[in-house]
Amino acid sequence: MAQAFKRYLSRDIGTSADNVGSYIVAANTQVTCIGLVLANTSNATVSVDASIYDSSYNTYLVVDAPVPVGGALVVIGGDQKVVLEPGDSIQVESNAASSIDAVLSVLELT
Repeated sequence: MAQAFKRYLSRDIGTSADNVGSYIVAANTQVTCIGLVLANTSNATVSVDASIYDSSYNTYLVVDAPVPVGGALVVIGGDQKVVLEPGDSIQVESNAASSIDAVLSVLELT
């Protein structure tokens, strides 16, 4: 199996759930999510939700987590890892329009 580290980016995430980097795990692919960082780009504290979407429902990683002005929230990182299956995506939503930038880091095995 080939393995590759990959990074996916989304800018200006707002009040609608967004697949970070439009990334959806492909068929026959094993994925370990090794990082998810959400940065507040607005001029006020915002609340964010992050979840795994598996084509039928969302399972939340964080709900209404505050991110201060100029701050960031590390949802996944360090010793924490999350396994994603084919068809899964990481979705992020904020309580304010165009307020969050997201960086998703994964290790793919194909």
